[in-house]
Amino acid sequence: MAELTRADIDEILKLVDGSEFDELKLEMGDLKLELRRRGANPSAPVAAPAPAPAAAKTSEPVAAPIAPESGGTEVPAPLLGTFWHAPRPGAAPFVKPGDTVQADTVIGIIEVMKLMNSVEAGIAGTVTEIAAPNGELVEHGQCLIRVRPA
Repeated sequence: MAELTRADIDEILKLVDGSEFDELKLEMGDLKLELRRRGANPSAPVAAPAPAPAAAKTSEPVAAPIAPESGGTEVPAPLLGTFWHAPRPGAAPFVKPGDTVQADTVIGIIEVMKLMNSVEAGIAGTVTEIAAPNGELVEHGQCLIRVRPA
């Protein structure tokens, strides 16, 4: 197993700082890392995210889409990280408003510690909105796009 570098730890700190978590506990083999914000209650439950897959495709299906009052069904972020609309800078976005998607259509990528995780729509329909900005940090469960079910 590769060891965490200072850059990896800085990236983890950046992700935690941009989240609502007060604490993080990360275990990878023999490595155990615990982060706690000042003033956080040490007896409170510690957030322990699942390790990000090394492949470019997530192994878990996207969380169940949420239907808001209007505008279509929300497709939530399956994990915390940086959301990218396209496979690389300058490339066409995976989807745009008006596109038809299937449940297995890749709608974007969430980058976590230099690992790219494909995000699938999880629902068939027509994209009505791209809610998450390109290149911005998204929280687990945050709306990435909205889809009007077929």
